[in-house]
Amino acid sequence: MDRRKIKKQNIIQLISVFIIVLLLNYIVSFLIVRLDLTSEGRYTLSKQTIRLLSEIDDQVYVKVYLEGDDLPVGFKRMRRSISDLLEEFSYHGKKEINFRFINPSENPDKKVRFGLYKQLYEKGLVPIESNETSEEGKTSSKMVFPGVVVVYKGKDLGVNLLKNDPRYRSDSEDNINNSIQSMEYELTNAIRKLSAPKKQKIAFVEGHGELNEYQVMDITTILSEYYEVQRGTMNGTPGILDQFAAIIIAKPMQRFNENDKLVIDQYIMHGGKVLWLLEGAKMDLDSLRNLPVTVAMPLDLNLDDQLFRYGVRLNPGLLQDVQCASIGMTRQGPDGRPKIDLIPWPYFPIILSDNSHEINKYLNLLRLEFGSTLDTVDSSPEVKKLILLTSSDKSKFEYAPAQVSIENIQRQVDETQFKSRKLPVAVLLEGKFESNFKNRLLSGLALTNEKIIKSSKPTKMIIASDGDIPVNKVSSKGEVYPIGFDVNSQQTFQGNKDFMLNAINYLCDDEGLMSIRLREIKMRLLSKEKISKEKAFWKAENTALPVIIIVLFGLLASFLRKRKYTRSW
Repeated sequence: MDRRKIKKQNIIQLISVFIIVLLLNYIVSFLIVRLDLTSEGRYTLSKQTIRLLSEIDDQVYVKVYLEGDDLPVGFKRMRRSISDLLEEFSYHGKKEINFRFINPSENPDKKVRFGLYKQLYEKGLVPIESNETSEEGKTSSKMVFPGVVVVYKGKDLGVNLLKNDPRYRSDSEDNINNSIQSMEYELTNAIRKLSAPKKQKIAFVEGHGELNEYQVMDITTILSEYYEVQRGTMNGTPGILDQFAAIIIAKPMQRFNENDKLVIDQYIMHGGKVLWLLEGAKMDLDSLRNLPVTVAMPLDLNLDDQLFRYGVRLNPGLLQDVQCASIGMTRQGPDGRPKIDLIPWPYFPIILSDNSHEINKYLNLLRLEFGSTLDTVDSSPEVKKLILLTSSDKSKFEYAPAQVSIENIQRQVDETQFKSRKLPVAVLLEGKFESNFKNRLLSGLALTNEKIIKSSKPTKMIIASDGDIPVNKVSSKGEVYPIGFDVNSQQTFQGNKDFMLNAINYLCDDEGLMSIRLREIKMRLLSKEKISKEKAFWKAENTALPVIIIVLFGLLASFLRKRKYTRSW
């Protein structure tokens, strides 16, 4: 074949290949293929998140305050994770989802910088001071705002990304790993709150000596971000509760009459959800302010038969636990002035959840006050029971009447007296419940036998054996403290708020948003101990191995070339 023709044919083939590659690139640019090869689906959003993103009708803008070359290693990992997550949000969003990373510490003007810090704090972003130690032993600290501000239709909401697990240091790898696992939930929840067109209704039930609106003002404000919160009495009116997605019965101190019990029962039969926060004994701290010794008496709410039918028995008495908060005891100091000592008070148990249910996951420390215990009982086989909260491994329960003395308070709790472990404090019931009024004579009640629903739709309820979980203290000046605030230690137990919010979210969650909290993302971290021991070996290998490979390749190429051109013909 003529050399000119061969050359021309080669040029045509080269141009054809070039055109084909360009066309393929152009076609592929319109196709988006995303493969998640991780075993736990780290880069795959849940169905609930995808559905929410497909329903939003306006642009979402996310400002992420994790930026800077001097970020500690753990927060750099968090930054990469939030960036990957927001890329997925942007891909699945019906409308544009834009995001920007901002370094809140980059402005050299101290006044401007601290002004931004204040704005972020007011939006709920809590900074932490992260300390990092280098290989040379030098320790550096950095102010970090591990959070985002989500903006939608002119409204914004601050979201803390860093969890506060009491088992770990805030900037530890374990805590950051937990935080990364919950980021999808936190962002989805924020967008949901900003974009929800209509809030579901929930209600605090009144009429039986329940907590008043001032005692639950803080949790009411928090719940109002998600729901329309109302209060009211039932007055034995059938169907009055049907408009609510869930009701809260918070620390009733008076007996329920049969008509009100019937209203609650039939509300449950219609699929209604209930959060019961009940006391097993009548006892409060005010009783000890005037008398050093008092007696806790059984509290008869006339609910035992109803709770038993649903699957739970509330024990009449007081729980004591070695793992407890303190009580303030006043004594005279050396200078003659009164001084307050903080002494462990077993009647104020501190609960740390150890299961991974949606309600409990990442739950912080929760404080009880003169709480009781629960037992689950065999009721309907269609009701599933799950213990949510328990006491510690060193606890005890005393049935009422029980003497409570502030005179016998000890600076160190005698642990040998606390021989019980894992006493149930809160339980979740799910399934189909039998009516407490099934096969009963209903003379004098608001409904007749013919109108009674005897078996419920699939529904759920939560029963806790302490009515003080949602309480916020109110100062003499009318100042409302946060829920879970301990006046004695000046510490806020975040778990009280988390439990209430998670419980109501779970009871009202028809879209399965809470299931996102269960996702486990495996963080494949390098072993620091192994790095320290084998650092020299891997440095030497990474330095020498490429050089050795190049030298061997050169020798092989030289040998093959020499063999080719010195071959005898």
